[in-house]
Amino acid sequence: MANNLALAEQAAAFARGRPDYPEAAEDWLRVDLGIGEGSRALDLGSGTGKFLPRLLATGADVLAVEPLGEMRRHLTARFPDVEAVAGTAQAIPLPDGSVDAVICAQCFHLFATSQALSEIRRVLKPGGALGLIWNIRDARVPWVAEIIEIMAPYDTWPPGWEAMAWRKAFPAVGFGPLAERQFQNLHKGPPETVIVDRVLSVSAIAELPPAERESVVAQLRALIARTPELAGRPQVSFPNVTYAYGCPVSG
Repeated sequence: MANNLALAEQAAAFARGRPDYPEAAEDWLRVDLGIGEGSRALDLGSGTGKFLPRLLATGADVLAVEPLGEMRRHLTARFPDVEAVAGTAQAIPLPDGSVDAVICAQCFHLFATSQALSEIRRVLKPGGALGLIWNIRDARVPWVAEIIEIMAPYDTWPPGWEAMAWRKAFPAVGFGPLAERQFQNLHKGPPETVIVDRVLSVSAIAELPPAERESVVAQLRALIARTPELAGRPQVSFPNVTYAYGCPVSG
């Protein structure tokens, strides 16, 4: 019961606190990955469906695969017309060669293995593509760097995008080289949403014992209170850089 409650709270924080993806990602999907009307695209590790608006804007037929039931419940409540099924990167519940593109938004670092890439390659059609995309906090901004420092003692595993451990999975059999694009992405909203909820959406923080979790929240609120760009403001802009990678099927 407690674990289910924690998952529900994390899913709610994820839906509220994670930034959306910039509109520029739609051009990346169309131009770099070749997704458009008539395409079938898989949002793998879809979570609460944060990336779905960008995929749906291409006109593609979109399927979501997400292992956590609480995340899927949030997804289907917002996107009732998108088919969302249980599955993992190591066991995708689709036939061979059934999709034109697989997108991993904010999640590939969680399963960056040859086994997962082999399974992704299995479901891709010849001429298809793999897309990897992350919204990353812009640590060049001092108060963002402080938030990262508050999280650092807890957010240690699995290594995130910044650690670049996921790059070790490439070059990969059946895939061409990675091509990178970057976009600026401001997440606007109340500090409690774009800062506190965003940090609480991270699994390592959400799963802390209540007292430790509240200590993290107290540190974040103290940071907000002492930072001129944040204190007393009903809305703030949290700076992010969106990193997108396209990888074509080869062979």
